[in-house]
Amino acid sequence: MNIRIEDAFRTDAGRILGAVTAYTGDLQLAEDAVQEAFARAIAQENAGEGPGNPAAWITTAARRIAVDTIRRERTAARAHPLLVADAASPDEADPGEFAFTGDERLELILTVCHPELGEETRLGLALRFACGIPTRDVASMLLVTESAMAARLTRAKRHLHESSIRFAMTDGRQVAERMPDALSVISLMFTVGYDAPARAEAAQLCADAIELARDAHRIRSDDPEAAGLLALLLLTHARRPARLDPAGELVELAAADRRRWDVRMLAEGELLATRALTVGTGRFALQAGIAGLHAIAAEWEHTDWDAIARLYEGLVDLWPSPSSRLARLVARGHAPAIGPESARLELDADEALFRGTTAAQAFAVRAELDVQCRDPLSALTDLHEALIRTEDPAVRRHLERRISALTV
Repeated sequence: MNIRIEDAFRTDAGRILGAVTAYTGDLQLAEDAVQEAFARAIAQENAGEGPGNPAAWITTAARRIAVDTIRRERTAARAHPLLVADAASPDEADPGEFAFTGDERLELILTVCHPELGEETRLGLALRFACGIPTRDVASMLLVTESAMAARLTRAKRHLHESSIRFAMTDGRQVAERMPDALSVISLMFTVGYDAPARAEAAQLCADAIELARDAHRIRSDDPEAAGLLALLLLTHARRPARLDPAGELVELAAADRRRWDVRMLAEGELLATRALTVGTGRFALQAGIAGLHAIAAEWEHTDWDAIARLYEGLVDLWPSPSSRLARLVARGHAPAIGPESARLELDADEALFRGTTAAQAFAVRAELDVQCRDPLSALTDLHEALIRTEDPAVRRHLERRISALTV
């Protein structure tokens, strides 16, 4: 693929698909049209007649291709009226040269978060097509096999194509109903990038997620969860410069050089988090409050762990996911009012955390609680269990360093 077209695909494919889907109201039709438009752009580039603005040209071409497809289908419908039902379609006038007006991916996310689809399918569609997350990674996040996820996405696209429900950004009720799903998708997109800072596309995924969160907050400025999500992403991303050491290895929050944190991003995030918690106690508002407490601590030792543990109690009551339950126990282990012994007993009682995709993290958390309990032998055993269950090279090296430190 030509470099300029490749750049457009990498940075703008989601926005292009979002714009064409909004124009046609049909993800399947839009996807086919965008693929064809990219192919035409490559052919023109190879002929020395490449477009000056590839993303805009491809979007315009895809919309025209979609219109031509609808016209052909209407002709066939007139020829075979009993076989094809009338379908909603965009204005057939020439769409003209396209210009992005915002992040059209948010509209695509809201479009595919269709009420007739199951929650996991809605999230999977949005992550795959709006966020560009590979199917294998989407399957891993949603705890299904890659083949099962691929089949589910295919069925879901077909269902959207056949559904009579069409999404419109101008419909405030639809936007409000679908926004919680959209916020979850944006959060997952950010997590994919932040949890693997060494992967090539990690920084772009995080930046794109923040851009989407800004768009969500812009159109739902009175929603504390939209404000909370944006605050959470900003407060978390502000720590990114200190996430890796000069050798590219992961650095724990306790050892991070806080002087390298992005001060302006922290300030914006803290203000948003305060506003979110003032009017709401939803999942993202609570998480933003937790991130804010980490951000205002000048040193690890100054962290208000009791306050963080209280916020985690509310979060787990509201959203008892494995990740929030584990994080709650970390906070309780550091909280002077509770302590590591109690946290370790609570972790041992939550046996489900030691199965499936959270097992490695659960063993790693218990190892740190072991260290706090002055039980290095148990810590070594748990670190080895975590290592066995970990595939990420950077995380494996981090665990190996922890094992080495305990065996000296």
